Amino acid sequence: MNSALKIPTRRTRGGYSIPVFGFGTYKIAPSDTQRLVEEALAAGIRHIDTAQMYGNEKEVGAAIAASGIPRYEIFLTTKLNNGNHMPDDARRSFEQSLQALKTDYVDLFLMHWPMVHRYGGAYPQCFQMMQEFAADGSARTVGVSNFEVEHLRRVEDETGLVPHVNQIEMHPLFANNEVLNYCQERRIVVQAWSPLARGKALELPKVKELAAKLGRTPAQVVLRWNIERGVVVFPKASSRERIDENAQIFDFHLDSDALATLDELDLGEAGRTGSSPRTMDRI
Repeated sequence: MNSALKIPTRRTRGGYSIPVFGFGTYKIAPSDTQRLVEEALAAGIRHIDTAQMYGNEKEVGAAIAASGIPRYEIFLTTKLNNGNHMPDDARRSFEQSLQALKTDYVDLFLMHWPMVHRYGGAYPQCFQMMQEFAADGSARTVGVSNFEVEHLRRVEDETGLVPHVNQIEMHPLFANNEVLNYCQERRIVVQAWSPLARGKALELPKVKELAAKLGRTPAQVVLRWNIERGVVVFPKASSRERIDENAQIFDFHLDSDALATLDELDLGEAGRTGSSPRTMDRI
């Protein structure tokens, strides 16, 4: 892949365009982050996802600075850590994120988890406070992550606000259809974290069979399934070869039979590989 390849975008309610394919940095050690983000940018990827929780914002910022790519060409996301929901903590940590990332704005700032059992359940008020960052331009767009339908409804009921983005766990083993359908009805852009089910989806016989039939890798097939559903993906990778391979998903489509085959793999809640938003309370 190179910068000549055009990656499609999805528009938020606020009119900003998000590349539907990016590079994720979850569980990438800081010592590897700068190199791999530089590789992703060199491969033509212009959407980078990080978070305060990941501990690698500084390295992401260094990679962007070293790339020589104009900042406006890169869509950069970071997220509010679970211990920073109080207004002063949110403001302080956001400023620290900007400094670490060597930028005066991020394209997307997300509340990482609703933390329903902390802060008196005041996640709607936290999201309302985050509008400050959008108002002053330091975050082009604000959104949420790991919000269920009940959490999205409560935010809208109590604040009148509809998040522009919801980043959630989603892959064939956990299709998360209820949240996806609600978000699409409300014009909330959905992003998928763990789009490959932490590698589990790649070992499924039906995925392997479909990949062989299409002459694609299992990862390409699963990522394409997400794209066909209107979802933004940003898989992580450990090498330039894997980065390039993952990105080769825009020159083929999955027909209705292929989509149905993957849809049938959904295990509901049993398919989750991460924490549930209803119980997550780790600071």
